[in-house]
Amino acid sequence: MRTRDLVGYGRRLPAGRWPNGARLAVSLVLNYEEGSERSFAMGDPEQETGTEWGQYPYPADVANLAMESMYEYGARVGVWRVFDVADSFEVPLTIFACAQAFELNPDVAAYVRDSAHEVCSHGYRWEEVFRLTEQEEAEHIRLAVASLEKTVGRRPSGWYCRYGPSTRTRELLVAEGGFRYDSDSYADDVPYFVLAGGERRLVVPYSPDVNDFRFWQANGPATAALLTEYLTDSFDELYRESERTPRMLSFGLHPRIIGRPGRIRALRDFIEYALGHDGVWFATREEIADAWLRRDATEFDEQGVA
Repeated sequence: MRTRDLVGYGRRLPAGRWPNGARLAVSLVLNYEEGSERSFAMGDPEQETGTEWGQYPYPADVANLAMESMYEYGARVGVWRVFDVADSFEVPLTIFACAQAFELNPDVAAYVRDSAHEVCSHGYRWEEVFRLTEQEEAEHIRLAVASLEKTVGRRPSGWYCRYGPSTRTRELLVAEGGFRYDSDSYADDVPYFVLAGGERRLVVPYSPDVNDFRFWQANGPATAALLTEYLTDSFDELYRESERTPRMLSFGLHPRIIGRPGRIRALRDFIEYALGHDGVWFATREEIADAWLRRDATEFDEQGVA
């Protein structure tokens, strides 16, 4: 039987600070999936159902060109709007990148290749890996790594699945090698360790609620201001808690969603708000992972374990 950890850090909160004495790490995550989503155009037997209009029903045998164009907007327009905002504040992004999406937009891949933004593999396709066989999942991990090495010139050190991993994903990542962390969890506000494939592995958890995808969900925010309010509420609580323990805030972004003119202000206003506080560190997830791994090694050294 698979075991679950419902205890975590509990009241044994991690002590100390992030690098340079920072209290709160802020991770801006851009999910770049456009072009790798399910569509008849890509030869898939089914299509995406999530659109600006919610879970819109569509005939099973008719190409949903409206849906396709909403995703195309993210690749053609929205992604550049997000890059412009991040670059204007000189804050880094972690890009949860579907490898095929970069293959289909070499301009975006070239920009990322020449930038300081991190690339974290989001799979070869934007697919639900728990539907794959073990052999298929392993092959798709390999394909994603090889593709990203080709399009952006560097190997991803992190991994994140669509809607969560399979029960074997972490073991397959260990078998593939080269990954320092995964983000396939929503279980905490700071990194933590798990055992997988006989190894102690780092998880840098993600956030399902501090996420622009709420715009596409029922009862989601109607304006950028409402999303900003939720963002700042989340920030304020984590910042308060970070007086006594390091905290991390993840903000999930999608070019086709936050990249719309009426929503991009939420990203701009939030960055400006967070930068107005002392002890805030905008970091890639790779930087966060490396900081936690160094911290862990120091703790082992002090205890005489390592």
